[in-house]
Amino acid sequence: MQLDGKLALVTGGTDGIGLEIARQLKRKGADVIVCGRREDLLAAARAEGFDAIRADLSNADGCQALVNMIAQRPLDILVNNAGMSGNFGPEDPLDLALTDQAIFLNLNAPMHLIGQLLPGLSTQPEAAIVNVTSGLAIAPRAGGPVYCATKAGLRSFTQALRYNLRHSKVRVIEALPPVVDTAMTRGRIGGSKMSAKECAAQIVDAIESNSAEANVGMVKLLKMVYSISPALARRVMIKF
Repeated sequence: MQLDGKLALVTGGTDGIGLEIARQLKRKGADVIVCGRREDLLAAARAEGFDAIRADLSNADGCQALVNMIAQRPLDILVNNAGMSGNFGPEDPLDLALTDQAIFLNLNAPMHLIGQLLPGLSTQPEAAIVNVTSGLAIAPRAGGPVYCATKAGLRSFTQALRYNLRHSKVRVIEALPPVVDTAMTRGRIGGSKMSAKECAAQIVDAIESNSAEANVGMVKLLKMVYSISPALARRVMIKF
């Protein structure tokens, strides 16, 4: 896909991986709309030249409000990046309200946005839907059961959607990051982490090259292990 002159919407685009995706799309000539919830981050995004919209995608009304705000703009690229972790592990009590919020933001919101925006995307000469899942969609870790479940669900949805749109002009791309240094992982997941900038670069490259998947960083190794022995991949990742 030629990115110059395209219009992209990046959800969760005011911080972390989303902001880096937005920056790199913009550098390649795309016009980029980002959305988020924090006014300070929205203001910072506007200062960088982005069209930044306040949107709460953890509920259906928030998704509809965002769609209404961009309804008259011919979107070429939708990047479903917004997400949250939910609960963090067996030592934490299961907060059902937080769980419901995470399920909607991570899984339902991409479906809502795709359902509403696909008719417009389908009229473009070329278009792309990018769903950001996780390496944990392949094999879960005990420290994030809600997050893993939502990302696995989004992975399954993305694969089926890609098949359904295989004869259309809309490419469906799944991006599977490893552990990335973002606000969500700081202080919660230790060890080596990929930078958000490098992660975004591999995702944007997948958009440009019309790849079906962007297996980012160590996810390439995880997929190889899983292809040989799913049980081994699950044993390794559950304690990660």
